[in-house]
Amino acid sequence: MRSLPGRYKILFLDVLFPLHLEKILYVDADQIVQGDLAELWDMPLHGAPVAMTPFCRDDPNTLTTGFRFWESGFWKGALGERPYHISALFVADLAAFRSSRQRVGDVYRNTYQSLTADPGSLANLDQDLPNYLQGGGVPIHSLPEAWLWCESWCGNASKATAKTIDLCNNPLTKEPKLDQARRIGGERWATIDAEIEAALAGDVAPATPSAPAEKTEL
Repeated sequence: MRSLPGRYKILFLDVLFPLHLEKILYVDADQIVQGDLAELWDMPLHGAPVAMTPFCRDDPNTLTTGFRFWESGFWKGALGERPYHISALFVADLAAFRSSRQRVGDVYRNTYQSLTADPGSLANLDQDLPNYLQGGGVPIHSLPEAWLWCESWCGNASKATAKTIDLCNNPLTKEPKLDQARRIGGERWATIDAEIEAALAGDVAPATPSAPAEKTEL
């Protein structure tokens, strides 16, 4: 189940970027951003190397309660009182990942290597690994839940205050993501989607450069 290359990014955050870069903010491509990401960028992580949003604890979608795997079995024991976080949006302190004291990058890779013998472990690598290691000395700073709302797992009451909307796979409906975007995104998404569709179809002519102003001889 570890077949998507993008899932491996979490293992190499300490070596993927130039050394002068000390922080990154990652947002999945299937998210509708409604808030100001500068607010998230400036938010202190309180010593944690990474910040993610908990999976809809304050306002859960009761229709998908039976699919919340992190609330029972192995994950319930591994997490204890800590929340399970979603990795569709996160802030990473690259200095902490590279630090000779914290060595977060090495801890992530070593732990991953030790678990690869079981093909069923860490099926959702970039999410499962950080959550698993919360109990192993690599804390996650929990962002306010408004930073990631997902219809599959969150209740409708919290949608109005959502700063991003993630088009999570819905285990009940299996609705395609673009259909979700058109339905959930409202008029704003419909306008943008129509413009892109028109551009892809070649119906939008490129802007014509304006003619240069005539010079007046004095």
